[in-house]
Amino acid sequence: MQFDHTLAPEYEKGIRRTLPSYDAMLRLAQSFYQAALPEKATLLIVGSGSGNEILQFAENRSHWTFVGLDPAEAMLEIAQQRVSTLPNAVSLLKGTMLDSLLPDEKFDAASCILVLHFIHTYEEKLATLQAIAAHLKPDAPFVIVSKYGQLHSEETELQFDLWRAYWQQHTRLSKEEIATMENTVRSLSFMPEQDIVALLSQAGFTQPARFFATTLFGGWLCYKKR
Repeated sequence: MQFDHTLAPEYEKGIRRTLPSYDAMLRLAQSFYQAALPEKATLLIVGSGSGNEILQFAENRSHWTFVGLDPAEAMLEIAQQRVSTLPNAVSLLKGTMLDSLLPDEKFDAASCILVLHFIHTYEEKLATLQAIAAHLKPDAPFVIVSKYGQLHSEETELQFDLWRAYWQQHTRLSKEEIATMENTVRSLSFMPEQDIVALLSQAGFTQPARFFATTLFGGWLCYKKR
């Protein structure tokens, strides 16, 4: 998936079809941060996309500051327009965790929402999460949301059945168009929950707890190890 100037403007509509509880998930993450962080805090948003996370997390927290990373120029352009209305200080950078931050930059919290499944190898996933951990203060809260499951398992195939039915019922796409999209989704990097939890521990996070699950997606709360 290339979030270029064709796909990027469609993201807002598409993500809420792909993940019907998307907004509820962001509100839950927001509650986690508000309970864990002081009035003034700096948050790192990995894969900041079109700015949805920053807009949600900034609500009622005008003294929080944000640094957003995303490799897609088209998404950053949309995000810049949207966050420009916020009273918060927001910096948006083009790049990834492996090439965009100064070594000594430390944050009070971070998120990596709907990013991990675009990273295909275990080594690259681990390197990304280790880089996030390296830029967090001890005990900093962290939220990760990703596609998860074991492709071709009975459970995941039933979830794909539901995913397919939802798109057929709530869009005007043909069965052929949905099948093409499904092939794209299946090409992403799925991981079973136990592997994601193990990956988080290996990267330097503790107390992982799943707070969210809808069809093919799961979300976990955790903290940077001391």
